[in-house]
Amino acid sequence: MKNLSYLRNKAFVLTGLGSAIAIAVFLSPFASKNPDGLERVAQEHHFEKKAQTVTSAQKLPFRIIFDEYALQGVPTSVATPLAGLSGTLVTFGLAWGLGKVLERKTNS
Repeated sequence: MKNLSYLRNKAFVLTGLGSAIAIAVFLSPFASKNPDGLERVAQEHHFEKKAQTVTSAQKLPFRIIFDEYALQGVPTSVATPLAGLSGTLVTFGLAWGLGKVLERKTNS
């Protein structure tokens, strides 16, 4: 019975990961180029110029690789899908690893 539960969980996780990858790769190129809600409100109320010129995120060493939601250094037609794919895999990996660490602590 435990083996069946494991297989169901594995299928669920792989289906979710596959769906997330498909969305990140195939739908990300169709994302709106318009400002998001916060940027639009800042423009409407004229406080976008008060934003920090250099944010904490811009100080990260790997920030330049994913500038403007696109992977830099590759053809523009695949830059956004590759950024979506790598972001999805990194997020999944971090969540999976955190889950494994927390699982070990609770089972001990």
